[in-house]
Amino acid sequence: MPVPRSSAAAPRVLLRERALETLRAAIVDGTFEPGERLVDAELCAWLGVSRTPVREALTHLEKTGLVQIQPGSRTIVAPLDVRAAVEAQAVAASMHELAAREAVPLVQETHLHTMRQANDEFAAALAGADVDGAIAADDAFHRVFVDLAANRLLAGVLRDVTPLLRRMERVRFAGLSGRSSVAQHRSIIEHAARADADGAAALARANWLTLQPPTS
Repeated sequence: MPVPRSSAAAPRVLLRERALETLRAAIVDGTFEPGERLVDAELCAWLGVSRTPVREALTHLEKTGLVQIQPGSRTIVAPLDVRAAVEAQAVAASMHELAAREAVPLVQETHLHTMRQANDEFAAALAGADVDGAIAADDAFHRVFVDLAANRLLAGVLRDVTPLLRRMERVRFAGLSGRSSVAQHRSIIEHAARADADGAAALARANWLTLQPPTS
């Protein structure tokens, strides 16, 4: 069968991805609070898209634990859930361990500089009680290994599980307990600088396991 000369799939995919990213960010940053009802018509007006990409985005967010859909009834932002958080934490820790193990042999001084700079920004954000800044800097720090690993499956898994943990981090980074991550990041950098992939991987895993799940 001949390949079609044109397709309308690309614009639809782009609309769905835009809706997904925007909705996911709004849930993670607390714009939409746990238990809040999400109304299709309001979301369509806010995002400037039709109902189809909104429903597709919500369906994906349900699969990753950020929303709950009750067919024929309503869609709400998922409450913080201990079990879901623990499961996401275990997966994220394993993925970052793998990313570090694959990335460290490829690390150059420019990558170490990026990590040091991100950690400095992370420390400054924590000191200034800037939770959004802390999360952004933490993302930048860990993204170095993820990007270097260049493992698409790994990156895809992290895109799905990390938002569940970001809601936990908003609590952790708002308090003093988050400051221990600054020293953990420094240790990861030191091991990476020595080309100690196993050591950096173990520390990366431990760093993600320090998050405390929400209480039920």
